[in-house]
Amino acid sequence: MPLPRTPLLTVDLVIELEDRPGRPVVLIERGHPPAGFALPGGFVEVGESVEEAARREAREETGLDVRLVALLGVYSDPARDPRGHTVSVVYVARARGEPVAGDDAAGVLVADAAAPPALAFDHGRILADYRARRDDPAARGG
Repeated sequence: MPLPRTPLLTVDLVIELEDRPGRPVVLIERGHPPAGFALPGGFVEVGESVEEAARREAREETGLDVRLVALLGVYSDPARDPRGHTVSVVYVARARGEPVAGDDAAGVLVADAAAPPALAFDHGRILADYRARRDDPAARGG
């Protein structure tokens, strides 16, 4: 039986800088099309878990070693990526230090989650979901 044709699996991260007031988030400026700012992330490689992929992508694109603190959600709209159908597992992560662009990131930006620039893919929606969760006392457990 042939394998089914399925979407590609990706990870994305909302990285909070916990050592800065207001816990701003880290965005990358994409070095490859589609251009623009985005959450750090990328494709899951064969043989790695989504958690390993998230930590790897954060390290490669921002130079930060992150601690995954929550699963924000799974985003699967077939139109979310203009390059083709992808499904992304999105984590909230925390880190300390100064992010530095690496891998396929042309730059990094530390931004207030409430006032980001226009974002590529569906990352504006993801960041809005993150803000709603962050700002909801019930979602934080208190």
